[in-house]
Amino acid sequence: MDRKTIKETFERDGYVLIPGFLDKGEVDEIIQNFERVIKHVTPNMPTEKVFFEDKNDSSTLKQLIDIHQYDPFFNDILNKGKFKDIAAFLLDDKVIGKTLEYFNKPPRIGKPTPPHQDGYYFMLKPSVAVTMWMALEPADEENGCVRYIKGSHLTGMRPHGRTTTLGFSQQILDYGPEDVEKEISIRAQPGDLLIHHSLTIHTAGGNNSVARTRKALGLIYFGVSAKEDVAAKVAYQKKLQEERMEKS
Repeated sequence: MDRKTIKETFERDGYVLIPGFLDKGEVDEIIQNFERVIKHVTPNMPTEKVFFEDKNDSSTLKQLIDIHQYDPFFNDILNKGKFKDIAAFLLDDKVIGKTLEYFNKPPRIGKPTPPHQDGYYFMLKPSVAVTMWMALEPADEENGCVRYIKGSHLTGMRPHGRTTTLGFSQQILDYGPEDVEKEISIRAQPGDLLIHHSLTIHTAGGNNSVARTRKALGLIYFGVSAKEDVAAKVAYQKKLQEERMEKS
């Protein structure tokens, strides 16, 4: 896929799949370094950066956040080279690498990802940002591939509210059957890269397979033209605090 087609698809649909963005050798290197980080770095990371489906079972590791802050290999992946370059190209802006994450849905217990827009968390004005998701192993409907609503980045921010899903605190509140009908499942092979706009609605199923994991690399980039909406962030934190008090 040439760069012109990539950009046209992204601007029209709010997301684009780039097959074979990394080759097998590059993917294997990332997998090996994730394995190293999980074994040697994760034990020293703050608990709020490490999520398990079952905190008493280390084999159920679900998500690692801000890995670039703890490991130079992944800092380079985020801030140097082709991921940052394609982000700047798609946003028509210089970009800042905000985070690098590890995602997994363990077999049988990997839960669905609620429908949401990343921009709700980002709270930027304007919402100039992209999220990248690169498969480290095959992803399909059985083990919880990503699903998008095409063109949803053009219709603004939907109302969000709290969820009970670990690692995803917010979901779209008025998500209905008509939205589900519009969902498009994106199957991916190792090295395939999904990029979506911060306003694009996306979700993912649970992992219903017997023995297949669904591991992926995640990266987020903000355009330098985007500024944090301080008022929105204050209101969000206030809302979270009120919800915590209601549950206590």
